[in-house]
Amino acid sequence: MMLEIDNLEVAYGAVRAVKGISLNVAQGKIVTMIGANGAGKSSTLRAISGITRTSGGRIRFDGRDITTMPAHKIVALGISQAPEGRMIFANLTARENLAMGAYLRRDTEGIEKDMDYVFAMFPKLKDRIDQPGGKLSGGEQQMLAIARALLARPRLLLLDEPSLGIAPILVRTIFEKIVEINRELGTTILLVEQNARMALSIADYAYVLETGEVRLHGNAAEIASDDEIRKAYLGER
Repeated sequence: MMLEIDNLEVAYGAVRAVKGISLNVAQGKIVTMIGANGAGKSSTLRAISGITRTSGGRIRFDGRDITTMPAHKIVALGISQAPEGRMIFANLTARENLAMGAYLRRDTEGIEKDMDYVFAMFPKLKDRIDQPGGKLSGGEQQMLAIARALLARPRLLLLDEPSLGIAPILVRTIFEKIVEINRELGTTILLVEQNARMALSIADYAYVLETGEVRLHGNAAEIASDDEIRKAYLGER
């Protein structure tokens, strides 16, 4: 397993957002966490990234304990995140936002090659390259957030709600690009997504979270096709 999470707990004061979650992410796979708002999905990603302190449990990446490691060192190990809400730098150009993703790198030629790759993947970004990030549309900002994360050249990419706040017509495009990143680059992906049907359609394995706990997990296709699970967790009748 590339990523192993054992009995993870995250609390914000007296509020326990994550209550002993355990999950594994195998190398080269797409794994998704689905569930309602407040289920603990984003808190789990932030704990992996080192942005949020854990209050219990262990996080291991390639067998190395990263539970208390600072965020910049976690990025250096090969984990990067496209956060919920995109969190781009509104006053910086798209090019400058991408450069921020590569801030730990010194291989100029490699960075330029990766820039060309993300421009080929997201042609609209190339057209908007010198525009401030805050002037881009929601879909373009999401593309920029994913591209910025890729400029760190991660082995594990954390994606938090990539379909949030973008036009429905662009959602399928974003998910097609996620699959492309996984297949062409071999990047392992841990995906948090409210659009459960779309997430399950591209994932290999899925975890269903409810109020900070894992309620069930299994093969994504099996979870998506189970009538009882669909009624209980995917809001279908």
